[in-house]
Amino acid sequence: MTDSQVINIAGQALYLIGKIAGPVMVATLAIGLIVSFIQAITQIQEPTLTFVPKLVVAAAVLFVGGHWMIGQLISFTDSLFSQLPQLLAG
Repeated sequence: MTDSQVINIAGQALYLIGKIAGPVMVATLAIGLIVSFIQAITQIQEPTLTFVPKLVVAAAVLFVGGHWMIGQLISFTDSLFSQLPQLLAG
């Protein structure tokens, strides 16, 4: 296995991580901003208030997009296993 192959696989893995974690991160960021905005308007200064909405939204995104996320991981793993003879020979 050459250095360029390792870097290519690592790049693909990092891209996949971003693609899978992105929806959850964006959704929780949006909810955090909305709750922070509401806290600023109402002057409620409770730092733990954002945890429950973030948890609910993250669970909802995982419930809705979990099948797609698992499919992406399985596709990447199948791709790696199919490349394995070429990687070991090269």
